[in-house]
Amino acid sequence: MIEATSQPYAHELLVALELARLAGAAILDFYEGPLDIEQKRDFNDREPVTQADRVANDLIVHALRQEFPGDGILAEESIDTEHRLGKRRVWMVDPLDGTNGFIDGNGDFAVQIGLVEDGECVLGVVYEPLSGVLYRAVRGHGAWIERPGQEPEKARVSDNKDVSTMCLAVSRSHRSPRMDMVVKAFGVKKEIRRGSVGVKVGLIVDKVCDLYVHLSPRTKQWDTCAPQIVLTEAGGRLTDLFGKPLIYNLREVQNRNGIVASNGVAHEQIISALASLLAEFGRVPA
Repeated sequence: MIEATSQPYAHELLVALELARLAGAAILDFYEGPLDIEQKRDFNDREPVTQADRVANDLIVHALRQEFPGDGILAEESIDTEHRLGKRRVWMVDPLDGTNGFIDGNGDFAVQIGLVEDGECVLGVVYEPLSGVLYRAVRGHGAWIERPGQEPEKARVSDNKDVSTMCLAVSRSHRSPRMDMVVKAFGVKKEIRRGSVGVKVGLIVDKVCDLYVHLSPRTKQWDTCAPQIVLTEAGGRLTDLFGKPLIYNLREVQNRNGIVASNGVAHEQIISALASLLAEFGRVPA
C-alpha cells in the first residue's frame, strides 16, 4: 500500500494516516443524511450506530487485515472474537468516535486508529473529518498536528500548573451531579463543551484546554488508545481516575475506572484531589 521508511512504525503510521482520511471521506458522504440510526445494546449501554460507522469500520478493518495479517484488531463495529488476546500487536479502531455529534451535525466526531504493542500504545492517529485537523504520534517521536493547507506542527501541551485556572473539556451532554462536584472542588471557571473523547483530548494537545475528566466507566479501549499516545507524546498524561495507567488488549474492553487526561504538570495534584471525592462517591477501583 505504502512504502516504509527507516523510522520506527513508519509504514504503520502511513497506513493509518491514509485509512483515517479515506474513512473520514466515506463518513462525510453520509453527513448530510439521510441516516439509518440504530441503537446498540452492547455493554449494558444503549449507543447509536449509523451506516457511516459501519462503512468506515469495514474500510479500516479490511485494509488492516490485508496490510498486517499477523496483527490483532479490536474495532468498535466488529465482533470481538478475542483472537487478539494472543497477539503482541493489536490495532484499536474507533471508526467514528462521537456518533452523537455526527448525527447532530455539530462536527464533534473523529476517526481514531491506534496500535498497541504488549499492552501499550505505540502509535495513534485522530482525524476530524469536518475540519480536516489530524493529530498523529509515534512513541518516542513526538506528536504532530496537521491542518489543511499548513505544514505539520509539533504539538506541546500547556504548562499551566494552577488547576483553578485550567480550561476543562467537558461533554456536550447533560452531566451528572457528581461531575458538578468535581468541577466545584477543582475551582475551575472555564469549560469548553465538545463531544468525542478524541476531540476533547485534541483540545488539550492544542492548548485550548488543560484537563478532561470522565467519571463514567463507559469509555472503551478504542476510545482512548489513539488519543492517549498523541497526548503523552505532546507532554500530557492520561490515566484512570485513580492515577493508574490504562493497559490495552485485555479481555475487558471498557475503561471501568474512568479516565483523566491533562497537560501532565498537575496530574498528580488532580488525582489527589479526586481521591477524596471518589471515596465520598463510594467509588473503588474495578
